[in-house]
Amino acid sequence: MDPAWLSAAAFVAVAAVVAAAALVGARVLGVKARVDAPLKTDTYECGEEPDGAAWVRFHPRYYVVALLFVLFDVETVFILPWALNVEGLGGTAIVAMFAFAAILLLGWAYAVRKGALRWQ
Repeated sequence: MDPAWLSAAAFVAVAAVVAAAALVGARVLGVKARVDAPLKTDTYECGEEPDGAAWVRFHPRYYVVALLFVLFDVETVFILPWALNVEGLGGTAIVAMFAFAAILLLGWAYAVRKGALRWQ
């Protein structure tokens, strides 16, 4: 067996035993609050008193903006390793990355043209 695999398995076993021992110990010792705080069930909004209902409907545009943010954030994750190794990848990789960026920019231009990013 590979010693690295064996040490990883031992680490996972020790972590599982420690976590289980903590849970069992808390159950056996009866660790819990003596008195429930009256504020425990209140809605928490950054230390302010809640104003209005806790359930508010968000406009779908909020989700579109969030989705576009995630899309371009993931694009950055793909571009960073490419940028670090661009010298060793060759011309084909450069063309492929420009094509990737062009497709994403076309999607962004489409979203702007449709008004998905207008905040009203």
